[in-house]
Amino acid sequence: MSSPPSPSPSRWFKALRRTRLGEPCLKTYPLECVDLLRRAKIAFQAGHTLRENFRLAQLEAVVRMLEEHECDFVDALRRDLHKPRFETIVSELMLVKNEALHATNNLKKWMQPQPVERNLSTTLDECLVISEPLGVVLIMGPWCSPVQMCLVPLVGAIAAGNCAIISPSDCTAHTSELLHRLIPFYLDNECFHVVLAGTNDLPEVVELKFDHVFFTGNREEGSRIAQAAARCLTPVTLILGGKNPCYVDQHCDIATTAQRVAWARFHNAGQSLVAPDYVLCHVDVKARLVQALKCCLMQFYGDDPRESRSYGRMVNLEIFNRTRDMLWRSGKVAVGGQVIEAEKYIAPTILTEVAESDPIMQQDVFGPILPVLTVNDVDEAIAFINKQEKPLCVYAYSTNSKVISRLMSETSSGSFCSNDSVLQSLMVALPFGGVGASGMGYCHGHHSFYTFSHRKSCLLRGTRFECVTYLRYPPYEDRNLSLMTWASTLSQKSQGWCQIL
Repeated sequence: MSSPPSPSPSRWFKALRRTRLGEPCLKTYPLECVDLLRRAKIAFQAGHTLRENFRLAQLEAVVRMLEEHECDFVDALRRDLHKPRFETIVSELMLVKNEALHATNNLKKWMQPQPVERNLSTTLDECLVISEPLGVVLIMGPWCSPVQMCLVPLVGAIAAGNCAIISPSDCTAHTSELLHRLIPFYLDNECFHVVLAGTNDLPEVVELKFDHVFFTGNREEGSRIAQAAARCLTPVTLILGGKNPCYVDQHCDIATTAQRVAWARFHNAGQSLVAPDYVLCHVDVKARLVQALKCCLMQFYGDDPRESRSYGRMVNLEIFNRTRDMLWRSGKVAVGGQVIEAEKYIAPTILTEVAESDPIMQQDVFGPILPVLTVNDVDEAIAFINKQEKPLCVYAYSTNSKVISRLMSETSSGSFCSNDSVLQSLMVALPFGGVGASGMGYCHGHHSFYTFSHRKSCLLRGTRFECVTYLRYPPYEDRNLSLMTWASTLSQKSQGWCQIL
């Protein structure tokens, strides 16, 4: 049987695979892959996702899936990333459940048309903004947070009334296979599907013409996704990695700062988009900070982190080799530095005497390495940060509120957090996204809802007041223009002369 015509080259289908738990990835036939998108589009056009009760049922199913298969997710992430159970539950499953429950509790309010302020000419009319779903969206997750960054956007897509195709990372095979197996059992089989595509094939997946693409990953891949989407005029949300700076002021609680920075950097063996990438430390407290970080690593992971049940591993040898090479070619090891290729193990490492030109400062770091650089004051720190591309996060530790205020207002980033790290990216009430080179668009809470919605402007008018609106019709006369100009000055809150139209 010949395969149906497709808007993108058929060769990418060779990378798509259906899997069964515990079996190798199996290739999907092109006909099946085209059929998934076709079925999702038909389901959307039939209006299945428009009903509030349908959306609520799907959100509740997401929560139920995570609760009933908690052990399966823990096991899959342990096999992929050697991720501790504590980290899996707190940073992956709990976050998704919070998002789904928040959306469930607020969905009715989000779905309601929002009235806008009326003016003189629309006093008897209705001005509304309606949130309507976009259609069929593509969600591509990263390997560093394979459950969180697949399912948090999915919650927003469901709440907004979309159908979705999910493409988890092929780097975390066990987690991707688990999602591929479970989602059809819990979510609507016509509206939601999982495909497994190779990283190099993702741009061609985008060319299938979705109504929105949500991508989380590194800048290089994000750039290719954006270019592919632009060819189809497909809107995108990009959450991209970057060099997240962390300023440590001379006026701060060194012990607490060290604990919070070490936790954020070495969580998941440093494989995070939002962890501090480097520390800009005031020269007066460098020695104390490095010593405090060393003590924290001992407290967190013991004498030998390799034996710790709380410490992870690199996701694959490619990431391991890249991170190890940066480590060996940058700065001086103050703490850690041990590597074991057979286990994809890199010890939590603190680097000092790091130069701005070192590889560790020129590339995104997805590994357990924390460079510590020194600055003489907050002005030098701000200047250093502003020389770089805009990061996803900026962190600042200081007991001086003026220092915090300056870092927040004089630098630009996707998010900012003072005296802690990472937490601002986890809160459902705060938008999470990048700016400039760190991405575009947002997720979390109602921000996810709006990301996957079209905000449609609606003016519901009657046919009254034609005795006034006739002034806009040709033939145009100076007298009519004068009347319209005069009318626009009647209110100090005038929105312009076009009110009279």
